[in-house]
Amino acid sequence: MNIVKLVFAFILSIGQIIGPYIQIAVNGGIDSFFEPWSETDEFKADYAFEIKKDPNKDFVILNFADIQLSPDRVFGEDGEYSNRLIKKCVEEVKPDLITLTGDNSSSDVGYLELIKLLDSFEIPWAVVMGNHDGNNGDKTKEGWDSYILSHAKNCLFKFGPSEMGYGNYIINITENGKIVHSLIMMDTHSDADDTEYGKINYGKNEDGTDSIGYDHVWTKQIKWYKWAVNGINKLAGNNVESSLFFHIPLYEYNEARDLYCNEVKDKDGNTEYVLKDEYKDLYFGSLKEGICSPNGNNGFFNEILRLNSTKNVIVGHDHVNSLCVEYKGVWLNYGLKSGHGSYWNADVMGASVLTIGSDGHGVFSHHYYSE
Repeated sequence: MNIVKLVFAFILSIGQIIGPYIQIAVNGGIDSFFEPWSETDEFKADYAFEIKKDPNKDFVILNFADIQLSPDRVFGEDGEYSNRLIKKCVEEVKPDLITLTGDNSSSDVGYLELIKLLDSFEIPWAVVMGNHDGNNGDKTKEGWDSYILSHAKNCLFKFGPSEMGYGNYIINITENGKIVHSLIMMDTHSDADDTEYGKINYGKNEDGTDSIGYDHVWTKQIKWYKWAVNGINKLAGNNVESSLFFHIPLYEYNEARDLYCNEVKDKDGNTEYVLKDEYKDLYFGSLKEGICSPNGNNGFFNEILRLNSTKNVIVGHDHVNSLCVEYKGVWLNYGLKSGHGSYWNADVMGASVLTIGSDGHGVFSHHYYSE
């Protein structure tokens, strides 16, 4: 029955699927949708999206992670589950903005259905790419994803500068005309083998073999991040707090785990990392699997610390991890997985919330889902 639904949906959506490929070709290829950028450019207010915050209440962001519906799951129970989860979390949290931290769907039809659902809330929403959105390196597919996202009614996604991946852009939250918080959306790409870092050994796998591990932001993106933070601060006339949204965790998530967690075995004998007793009142969540990050430090976190703007990093990627800790003054957060696509654990399913007050400070929390 699911195959029948999928085939029927594909037939009905064939124009929506083929149309973007035609438009991309007519415009001279996918490269034509990226914007020019230089470190010498002046940062201007209209470079970023703007959302106005109500001065009388907190600004609430609801984040979904790793919905990750493959073609065979879109119209089955897994697809119905993720739809129920998303709808219930939106209804309960009543967000001002919805974000997705990657691995949204590996299916064309799945993306169209997801866009239809998110647009139906009439709330602004924003997306970053995960390694499975481009099917681990399929730039034709990722270009198609980016095109339809950039043309969705309520989606704030844009391609961003070239040679930085897909979807590096900024959303400024303003109150009474003043920037109080910036959301910096970045692409962490896919596996690192074919990137600028692919031939550089940053570390080793758990078995001791040389490997860079998963990909991360590239050198040009770090320069863009620095340019953006400095530009926003200059525009605002003060140091603006920011939050980073991307898919693959920083290497420093490993360092924070080793500092704050104990390795234990769960009831089934699986390895889990739980907070040490002295940190349980300060932080929350756990790690039910290893951290799938790059195997070494590329300098990005050091730049984050130096600029002293970003206080929350929000990622997905590791489906059964929910740990959120403050490390060197920056909160390293996992967003809860928001669907049954790929592997999952019912204890750590739902969405996450970033609440921003009038002082611009963001506080991260989990919004668990159960049926």
